[in-house]
Amino acid sequence: MTDTLTITPHRTALLLMDLQAGILGLLSDPSDLVQRAKQAREAAVAAGIQVVYVRVAFTEEDYKGISENNKTFAPAAEHHLFAEGSPETVIAPEVQPGPQDKIVTKTRTGAFSTTHLDDILRERGIDTVVLAGVSTTGVILSTVRDAADRDYRVIVLSDVCADPDTTAHHTLLESVFPSQADLLDGKSFADLLIARPADGVGPAL
Repeated sequence: MTDTLTITPHRTALLLMDLQAGILGLLSDPSDLVQRAKQAREAAVAAGIQVVYVRVAFTEEDYKGISENNKTFAPAAEHHLFAEGSPETVIAPEVQPGPQDKIVTKTRTGAFSTTHLDDILRERGIDTVVLAGVSTTGVILSTVRDAADRDYRVIVLSDVCADPDTTAHHTLLESVFPSQADLLDGKSFADLLIARPADGVGPAL
């Protein structure tokens, strides 16, 4: 419940996911979303929250490991989409990673599935993940499910994620995610961090 939500910065990570050209291009106008992601990142950095970028890209070996049974990624392998180093994989310039940010590269939908993200978070004592990115029906949904199953506390920034299918986006936010995650908009997230007391724990909203 967000009415009692608190955030402890050193135990929290902001995951900025798939904010790259080839995926942002699926949205009719990603500019507002990218701006909100920038603001969320700035608030997180100011509060001492670990920022982790999750991106999708493939090497030639990665393509070979994709089964033809995989309806999502078999076409990517067939057509060599999101090849490492291609323009599709470039993170939006407005939200480029800083020197203290971490970057993980995945070859499936969820942020944890083919990365060392879990190790990165556990090593830092992080037990709360704040999710933002594109798309809601893709990386956000998969990461909510997986993070919850790994016993992380999950927060979704409702207006810092988006999907080409706006109906599915709203259904997930309103009817699916609340069973495993708390929802905040980007401004409330920033306000919560700004208002936190000296011990680093945010006040109840």
